[in-house]
Amino acid sequence: MSRQKSDPAREDDREVLTIEKQTEIVKDFLEGLVDAYGLEGEVVARIEEDVIVADVKGEQTEALVGVRGSVRSAIHELTRTVMQRYAQDTARLRLDIAGYAERRREALTIYAKQLIEQLEAEGGELMLEPMSSADRKVIHDAAAESEKVASYSEGEPPRRYVVLAMKNRNEEEE
Repeated sequence: MSRQKSDPAREDDREVLTIEKQTEIVKDFLEGLVDAYGLEGEVVARIEEDVIVADVKGEQTEALVGVRGSVRSAIHELTRTVMQRYAQDTARLRLDIAGYAERRREALTIYAKQLIEQLEAEGGELMLEPMSSADRKVIHDAAAESEKVASYSEGEPPRRYVVLAMKNRNEEEE
């Protein structure tokens, strides 16, 4: 009995889909998910600067957020997987459910600014808890607004974290 080896150079049979078609796939999948959970909610999907932005809205959709956004993160990954099933090159996806991601961004921005003010006053360096790439970006964006504090990421996913530190004088002069 001979076994056929899979050909690594085999053609990718997935289509090259426009971002508009990918947006339809995302919207259809998320609407099906809301229906499958038996929740009342609305899915709004749009394109912003080559990123698919999907918002699942409705009072009952809070059930799809989970503790610290864990269910939302899982749904984000599932949605990306569905996109990858149908398209060769997929667009970036930003998903918000029940306004959680926006509230999280606002809270992290406030937290980061407080930490930056503390560092500017006292100096030193702060290591934050491990967080998602989206959360790290919020911290990096807040640090970028400071003339005295820099930020960088350390560690390997899923334990990657941000370090906030005073810029050295040479960096400030550049």
